[in-house]
Amino acid sequence: MKKPAPKRSSPSDVAHVSDATLRNFLGYHMKRAFNVIQSDLTQTLKPFDLRMLTYTALVLIVDNPGLRQSQLAEAMDIERPNLVVIIDELERRELIVRDRVPTDRRAYALKATLAGRQLYDRAVAAVTAHEERLLTGLDQDTRAIVIAAMKIVERSFGEG
Repeated sequence: MKKPAPKRSSPSDVAHVSDATLRNFLGYHMKRAFNVIQSDLTQTLKPFDLRMLTYTALVLIVDNPGLRQSQLAEAMDIERPNLVVIIDELERRELIVRDRVPTDRRAYALKATLAGRQLYDRAVAAVTAHEERLLTGLDQDTRAIVIAAMKIVERSFGEG
């Protein structure tokens, strides 16, 4: 019986994947941190039957009664046709209503229903607890610095 030939290592046989080069980039760290936050947030919102986008839309509508769909699309930085799917879902669940704007028959003002405001209260409390859990190692000063840094990055995109 022939002995099997010893396995030769190939370039694809990597025991450990090094991301050392990527770890030099702030954006890479931001993305890795966001992946952790997003995964936990998805689980946090699941009991409310909300996704990140539907939660964001609901919060913006509750916080800004009478918000127009075009304003919501801009605030969420999504295309209006994509927003319609989100609005339809919230409306179908009777969390919001769309009222025609009397001065512009093409526009709709969005308002939360009582059920929408109640869900908002519970979901915001859960998301607040989610952030506290994930950011427990960061004191308030550090959190403020991180938020300030993110705002600088966000603003610099529009100036480039």
